[in-house]
Amino acid sequence: MILPVSWTMVVIVTAIVLVAGATNGLAGFGFAVVGTMALATVIDPATAVVFMILPILAVNVSLVRDLSRRELRTCSQRFGPLIAAALVGTVVGMAVLDRLPEAPLRVGLGLLTLGFVATAQQRVPLPGWVSVGNSDLGKTPLAMVGIGGVSGALFGGTNVGVQLVAYLRSFDLSHSVFVGVVALVFLGLSVTRVAFAGVFGLYPNAVVAGTSVLAAVPAVAGVAVGKRLRTAVSDRVRRAAVLALLSIIGFRLVASGLGVV
Repeated sequence: MILPVSWTMVVIVTAIVLVAGATNGLAGFGFAVVGTMALATVIDPATAVVFMILPILAVNVSLVRDLSRRELRTCSQRFGPLIAAALVGTVVGMAVLDRLPEAPLRVGLGLLTLGFVATAQQRVPLPGWVSVGNSDLGKTPLAMVGIGGVSGALFGGTNVGVQLVAYLRSFDLSHSVFVGVVALVFLGLSVTRVAFAGVFGLYPNAVVAGTSVLAAVPAVAGVAVGKRLRTAVSDRVRRAAVLALLSIIGFRLVASGLGVV
């Protein structure tokens, strides 16, 4: 995995991370998927996934601070089975990352992104089975273990955690608590990924590791900008903007994976 180094690439990566951070600060989610998918359109997907590990950690550290100590303790207890299973799944996903071929990975990432857009949009009603979290059965500890394990594996190998976001959204949490819970879940996964990235040798050289560390700065700055805009933008506009951005990225990934562009 090689990260091409040039001033043009520095500008592109910085812009991508800033936009991804602003998206997360504005909507409460989206940094990992927007950043990784946009980056995967200009460099190989496996490098994009690894590169974003440290910026994702930095962003979630900044967001989890929005939770009070009581909310942090309550959320940790309530979603403990989900977090624990996702941690195990994340390690499994990271273990197979280097074995995934580039073109199919691009297509898969694009389809996952478009799948999230389909389930998150509210204009076209979808069958009830699409969102298991909407039922009481889908909110049991056993269901959390199953959903957490599968979602963790996808996140570990692709940085796509939108299925976890969609599941947590089904609990009808207030926006501030939802943002904090999402950050809490992904903070735990990100800490695990940083540790195992070294174990699995996913950072092939100092360039990828060093630039990943530096990318944490514009990532956190983007989140701060998004937070400032949050109160000035309605939930409907936030949702529409994020889903439109994800749709563009998703189609771009599928097209590039199929050799269309």
